[in-house]
Amino acid sequence: MPLIPEEPQIHESAQGPRAMPASGRTAPTPRPVPGPRPVAPSRPGRPGPLRPTPPAQRAPRDTAAEPGPSAQATPAAVPAPATAQVQLIPASAEGALDAAEEAVDLLLESGRAPGDVLVITTGEQHPWAAHELSFGEAPYWAQHDAGDDVFYADAAALARAGVRPVVVVAVNGGSDTVAATALPLALARASALLIVCGDPQQINGVLGAGV
Repeated sequence: MPLIPEEPQIHESAQGPRAMPASGRTAPTPRPVPGPRPVAPSRPGRPGPLRPTPPAQRAPRDTAAEPGPSAQATPAAVPAPATAQVQLIPASAEGALDAAEEAVDLLLESGRAPGDVLVITTGEQHPWAAHELSFGEAPYWAQHDAGDDVFYADAAALARAGVRPVVVVAVNGGSDTVAATALPLALARASALLIVCGDPQQINGVLGAGV
């Protein structure tokens, strides 16, 4: 608190006003006793130490809105990739390759890019594949990796072939084991459509009834 200077105290003499001796001299008029001095306006004193403002009281934490350290975020479910559609074109082993060629022509006419199509044979190789392999496997697979045109491959090469939107399988021969191995692999290589040309009974036995 500011300090207020104390007023000087006025002390009257204990003896009172002195009387003049009886010498005939006129006694001086006694001086009036001064009254109380007006209080001087207070001067601002030195400010006292400032007390820090108490911190605002924190609101209680909402435990329901903020998870504790033990809470773990649940990862979002990743949708499973869609299975390619399967289309069956009935054909004999002798006519399966011709049916596959017709299917490729229809795909290209409908707007499919040549690089979207992979053709697999389970029996005799397609003439194009046999011709290109005569120059060596390196340039043959280089055309596959380029993805600029329809690619023809033997069922044994499915493990090396990559994924394409459309896979056409011509079941034009080979043992049942070859077909049973090639068809599931061909389905895995097709991202949109699998077309199988061959005996419906044999194909349904491998891929399941109702294909």
